[in-house]
Amino acid sequence: MDETVATRIKQEIDNSQVVLFMKGTPVFPQCGFSAAVVQILSHLNVKFKGVDVLQDPGIRQGVKDFSNWPTIPQLYVKGEFVGGCDIIREMFQTGELAEFLQTNGVEVKPAA
Repeated sequence: MDETVATRIKQEIDNSQVVLFMKGTPVFPQCGFSAAVVQILSHLNVKFKGVDVLQDPGIRQGVKDFSNWPTIPQLYVKGEFVGGCDIIREMFQTGELAEFLQTNGVEVKPAA
């Protein structure tokens, strides 16, 4: 992986508590999997930064190499890779995601 790309990915992860590498933006997701994770985070009222991998092919491939995970979206919390859509969805359904976020100091306020 290109050193510049790795540095940019690391900066994104280090500069925000919760980062979602996704296709599109949080306001306008460009794939169903990205939209599903955005919906889950929004339901929990979690503040997060979306990084649109469609804007930069280097980041799109680089984040896969960085995490050793083959798919987008990818969620990072406090610098730690959490998972992709299926893992996030499963963690949300069991309540594990809200617990994980709170344990890591991320404010969670589930929508009523």
